Order: sequence, then C-alpha cells, then structure tokens
Amino acid sequence: MPAIEIGRICVKTSGREKGKKCVIVDVVDENFVVVTGPQTLTGLRRRRSNLGHIQATGEILDVKKGASDEEVLKAAEKAKKTEFLKAP
Repeated sequence: MPAIEIGRICVKTSGREKGKKCVIVDVVDENFVVVTGPQTLTGLRRRRSNLGHIQATGEILDVKKGASDEEVLKAAEKAKKTEFLKAP
C-alpha cells in the first residue's frame, strides 16, 4: 500500500463520497488526515477523514502541508492529473 503523505491522491471507500478521489493536505494523527477534492473539481469538500475510509493510489501531487483548494487545483493542472481526479 502506498504511504500516507501530503499530496497523495486517494479514493474514498465509504460514506456519501464513496468512489470520489481526493488529495491529502494534512496528517492529523495516526488515524486521521485532512483531504480535499478540491470541491470545484471532484465535488468533495475539505474535511477530516479516517484512514480506514480512504484508499491511497500511486499518484502524488506536489503540494505543501495545508495547501488551499486553489493550490491543489494548480498542482493538479501542472501535473496533468485533473482528468484522473475527475474520473470515477
């Protein structure tokens, strides 16, 4: 399983956002991370998520800790990952 780190693209595996992709922007502790879609791209808003509810992919964006949705969107565009994030 890929490491849980800032910038890692993940897929939500449970809840109403199941199947949507998100990007880790902060690691809270050993059980929780802060993820964002960003909402304008994937429809997933910034929120705290349990690690048991996300599945890490092999893709990483170059973002810093606590990056804003705009910074995440720019990093996704620069890395040409916007279509990957939008795809179900």
